Amino acid sequence: MLWLLFFLVTVIHAELCQPDAENAFKVRLSIRRALGDKAYVWDTNEEYLFRAMVAFSMRKVPNRETTEISHVLLCNVTQRVSFWFVVTDPSKNHTLPAVEVQSAIRMNRNRINNVFFLNDQTLEFLKISSTIAPPMDPPVPIWIIIFGVVFCIVIVAITLLVLSGIRQRRRKNKGPSEVDDAEEKCENTITIENGIPCDPLDLKGGHINDVFVTEDERLTPL
Repeated sequence: MLWLLFFLVTVIHAELCQPDAENAFKVRLSIRRALGDKAYVWDTNEEYLFRAMVAFSMRKVPNRETTEISHVLLCNVTQRVSFWFVVTDPSKNHTLPAVEVQSAIRMNRNRINNVFFLNDQTLEFLKISSTIAPPMDPPVPIWIIIFGVVFCIVIVAITLLVLSGIRQRRRKNKGPSEVDDAEEKCENTITIENGIPCDPLDLKGGHINDVFVTEDERLTPL
């Protein structure tokens, strides 16, 4: 009796899940192309995981919270790997509308991809278009980032101006002192002519060379 019941359930499931059947979807996986040497083997355990993810997605849809793994049927599984699946109504002997299944898969597409380490190109739902993930909001508002960048630029510019002003002041302070040192060196220099040291003329102090002083001027009384 149990064997007959099991046979009837299998026949009913086979009628519901068929290629191009109403509310049926084809799935194609490219595990080898996506993972290369790290590719895993698609077996009954992976099929169970897929059915669990579809049931999980359906339970997110309103009024489908009672969906179980047994309500997701797979058929025509190939080695490449591809298969068809349908989701049955737990209370009635028919499949759920394709619109509801599409909505559930689209809403949880990223979760399904991550479970199998695949993406929209290597885990294809042929009748369900992929959706673009919503852009992630930055943890910091954009205007704060822009303000921070402008503020840093202003601070750097002010610092450069201050440093350049300090350098110019140092150059101005060094200029006169260097000129005075050069003049002092010139004044203290003693020239040597024909082997005889000669004092330089002191133009500022009005120094007179004794060679050109007349004898009368030398003997002029005080």
